[in-house]
Amino acid sequence: MRYFALDTSQAGIRRLAVAIAVLFALLAVFGAGPASAHASLVKTEPADGAMLQQSPNRFSFAFSEPVSPLVLTLVRPDGTPERLTSFRSDGQTLDIDNPQPLGNGTHVLSWRVISADGHPVGGSLLFSVGSVSAAPAAGDAIDPWLHRAIWVAKIILYLGLFFGVGGVFALAWLAGEARGGERFVAAMLLAGLMAAPVSLGLQGLDALGAPFEQFVQAIVWKTAFATSFVWTALIAVIALGLGLLALVLPRADTRPFAATALIAVGVALAASGHASAAVPQWLTRPMVFVHGVGIAFWAGALTPLAVALKRQTPGADMFLRRFSLAILPVVTALVVAGIVLAVIQVETVSALVDTDYGRLLLAKLALVVGLFALAATNRWALTRPAEAGQSAARHRLVRSIAVETLIVLAIFGIAAGWRFTPPPRALAIAAAEPVSTHMMTLQAMADLTVTPGKAGLVSVSIMLMTGDFGPLDPKEVTLVLSRPEAGIEPLKRIATKPGDGTWRVDGLVIPFPGRSTVRLDILVSDFEMVKLEGPIDIRP
Repeated sequence: MRYFALDTSQAGIRRLAVAIAVLFALLAVFGAGPASAHASLVKTEPADGAMLQQSPNRFSFAFSEPVSPLVLTLVRPDGTPERLTSFRSDGQTLDIDNPQPLGNGTHVLSWRVISADGHPVGGSLLFSVGSVSAAPAAGDAIDPWLHRAIWVAKIILYLGLFFGVGGVFALAWLAGEARGGERFVAAMLLAGLMAAPVSLGLQGLDALGAPFEQFVQAIVWKTAFATSFVWTALIAVIALGLGLLALVLPRADTRPFAATALIAVGVALAASGHASAAVPQWLTRPMVFVHGVGIAFWAGALTPLAVALKRQTPGADMFLRRFSLAILPVVTALVVAGIVLAVIQVETVSALVDTDYGRLLLAKLALVVGLFALAATNRWALTRPAEAGQSAARHRLVRSIAVETLIVLAIFGIAAGWRFTPPPRALAIAAAEPVSTHMMTLQAMADLTVTPGKAGLVSVSIMLMTGDFGPLDPKEVTLVLSRPEAGIEPLKRIATKPGDGTWRVDGLVIPFPGRSTVRLDILVSDFEMVKLEGPIDIRP
């Protein structure tokens, strides 16, 4: 009995394409799942650089956003590494069990986690037990060519999605009888299909901090598939595959698949990354979707249009007219989406020049302004003469479109660079979190917290105990903050006791970020003074 029959009629193909398009649209709006900002480390126990009198039972890391642990390695003073596999996580806090007591000396805990936006974050925690020794190496450094490879693979993926899928859409919906650029479009689609799995594998390498030699190992791909970027790669492959299908189908059946592929481009870009991970998700994901679809529409039409005009193929004038009419609303939507995303990501004007992300955005905006100026010239000065058959106008328009294409390529290069630069939004979230340090001697210990943990106006909270964890109620506590290598005189403030068992210093202004030395002068009695000292890292 025949339970299922594939409807291969033209109407059946269109219904199938529409169903896929609706699915992609729903994914674009609601996303592949909740995502968060680029996570930053907020607090560790023990604190970085701490001197401990005895081996800790566990290690604790607090992050600004939810993370998933990837690699946790404890390196002992003699350089012996040990993988830590026993841990508990409630999203933003990661508690790691110490498998056995640690001997005297300086240890390094190398950690690597992955943010919910798909980007890995790593670092090292250095602490000493009993005495200080030479710090052991935390492991092999990441291959310096890895980030370059990720950047190149992402640009090639952009070429496939924007020039390839966008080119298919232009040929199906705008070109009409005019033909041109099919080989270029096919080449971009094939390049994108190769770049998608390579990008996913490189994501796994970067997440683990592993070298190129481990590219084919199962753990690399398992890690890659655990990141949100897997959705971008898989949906991109679907979009590129649909684009190739649209190229080989009869012209009457091309449009539904070309439109579905274009929608899939927007969904792929909205599935992961800094912009789609920002809140509010109901706004940022659709804006990324609109931005991606708009870029593909614009960039994809450039090469087929230039080739059709240069060869003067039949229908080239109609192709130009349709593109000229459609591009204005597309660019409007593109600009609105770009502005919304930029405002959410950058937040303040000063961040445009104070952060790497902002400087990349300024470079992109400069290129975009040039691109818009060139596009306006094409539309208002060259399109009508070219439609009227003026050869000189057509030649100038072809050359101008070629320059547009080069500018778009440069924009792709800048956009791919954002992969390695946390947006100011994420940096601001991390900077607003408190920073803490633990100081200890045989006589006393203190947990000191600075809120917010960045340069500027802050409040300091101090919890005091005796060296054996008993209560400590001194007569006076003085906070001394110094940074002699920067030529800054020590800041001294007498703490107050609000009555909740802590000591506080409110209204303290820390002028500069970086590592400072904090000291507590604790007047235990009229005849006994205890001093605690340790480092603290103040964020920009």
